[in-house]
Order: sequence, then C-alpha cells, then structure tokens
Amino acid sequence: MSEGSHGSSLAFGQVVIGPPGSGKTTYCHGMREFMGRIGRKVAVVNLDPANEAMPYPCAVDISELITLPDVMESLKLGPNGGLIYCMEYLEANFDWLQEKLAALRGHYYLFDCPGQVELYTHHDALKNVFAQLAKRNFRLAAVHLVDSHYCTDPGKFISVLCTSLSTMLHVELPHVNVLSKMDLIEQYGRLAFNLDYYTEVLDLSYLVDHLASDPFFRNYRRLNAKLVEVIEDYSLVSFVPLNVQDKESMRQVMQAVDKANGYSFGDQEHRSLEALMSAAVGADFHFASTLAVQEKYVQSQDKTVEEEVMDM
Repeated sequence: MSEGSHGSSLAFGQVVIGPPGSGKTTYCHGMREFMGRIGRKVAVVNLDPANEAMPYPCAVDISELITLPDVMESLKLGPNGGLIYCMEYLEANFDWLQEKLAALRGHYYLFDCPGQVELYTHHDALKNVFAQLAKRNFRLAAVHLVDSHYCTDPGKFISVLCTSLSTMLHVELPHVNVLSKMDLIEQYGRLAFNLDYYTEVLDLSYLVDHLASDPFFRNYRRLNAKLVEVIEDYSLVSFVPLNVQDKESMRQVMQAVDKANGYSFGDQEHRSLEALMSAAVGADFHFASTLAVQEKYVQSQDKTVEEEVMDM
C-alpha cells in the first residue's frame, strides 16, 4: 500500500484521459515539471500500450506487461480491439500494477491513459482498475482533456459536452474537465461567444439558436435542444482553460485537481509555489496568460466587427 506525501496511508494522483491528440502526454510532462519545481515528488505511470515516444521519465510503463503491437499481431485485432484487450489484461493482472506503485511510496501519481473514448464512456476495464486503486487508499481525480479547437464549432462543442458528461458519469471519479492548447485557440478561427461561455457552459440555448442558422443543423434543432437539455439537467460539465507553457494556467489546473482529489499541500510546498509564481521569466515558461489570450482574442473580434461595420 502506497503512502501519500503527507506521511499518511493515502496516495494522491491524477488520471489523465481524453481523446487522441488532446495533449495528455504533453500535460503529464508539463505537470510533472511544474510540480517538481514546488517540491512535489511525482511519478508518471504510462497506461497507454501504444505510447512509444514519452518525453518524461516513466516510473511505471505498461509496455513491460503488454504492448499493443504484440496484441494486434498475435490476436489479429485492430487498434481499437487491441487497446480494449490490453486494458482487460491490465485489469486481470492488477497485482503487477499494485507492486509497481508500492515501490514508489510517497510519490504523487500521474496516470497517462490511452485515448480511446470508449474506454471511458462504456467499457469497464479502466474504471475497475481505478476502483481497485481507490480501495487501496488512492485518492484520484480524473483530468479530462479536450482540445480547445472544438469551441470554434458549436456542433462539435455539443458533442464534446455529451462525451464529457458520459465520461464523468461512467468513470465515477472526481472530475476536472480541461480545455487544452489554449495558446493555439487563435489559430482555430472565430468563437461565436466569449471564452467564459464555453468554460462555464452558460445558457446553451444560445448555442442551439446559433446552430439553427446553419442550413445543415437546422433540421436537427430538436435533437440538439434535447441534448443540451440533458447536459443542463445534470449541471456537471464545466472547463478549466489550460496553456501548458503558462505557469499561472498550470497553477490553476493543479489547484482545481488538488481540490477535487482532496490533496492539501504543506507549508513548504506553499512557499515553493509562491516563489515559483513570483519568479522572473525563465526559459521553460511563457508568461502570456490564458486571460491575456482571451482578451486579445475578444479584442481582435471586436476590431473585425468594427471594420465590417465601417465597410457597410
């Protein structure tokens, strides 16, 4: 049984999930470095059997137990079927994972998980692994990464909200939804509403009305309205914006996760965090905050609207 960094029998960590390309491995790398700077001992656990190029030192690697290419070749399965088999194999061999984690006593854990959405919406293997860890005093929070470019397409954003809600209900862990790659959002196109509309998931009826202006989605207005109604009835989904290169953004995400899994840092870590946040600009972090990106984005939109009005 692992011990938490507080000298108790508890261990704390993050289960990093999300679709392919959402930035899970980059997040684990950045969060490990950020937490290391404030004195937290972090161990990254790779649970993705298809993850071959890891930028971080890997404390536990599922490839020592099973790999996706081996499964696909020996069982003649495709990538999706192979990943499901790998997760079921991990569940059946939970003792292997338990022994590996026991050797890392006193660490904070970052679990880098596969990107197959089905594993978190209706398949039970990973859910059962997390439940077994919870029985062994692991206090985990799910960090669900979503690429921020989905905000630029109202139809895709509704789909993301439904997926996030389904994941939250199925995984059964404290949940923090994160809009990743905020530093790239300006490249994705114009947002229909301000960024806080998407992060706070405000009145979604405006989103349905916006979709109705599109000839393709007009015929699906009732369907979208019902989907939005389900999301609003649960009132669970919201997002924290993240720019991995911005230390203030990383701090906000870390504190949201610490609140979700019950981790409370001691005085020494608090002082280290304060020192890091007040430090001069270093080579590893860019200090253009997410808020600054948002303000610049909104200003550029307003300027474009003014120019269009002047041209009329």
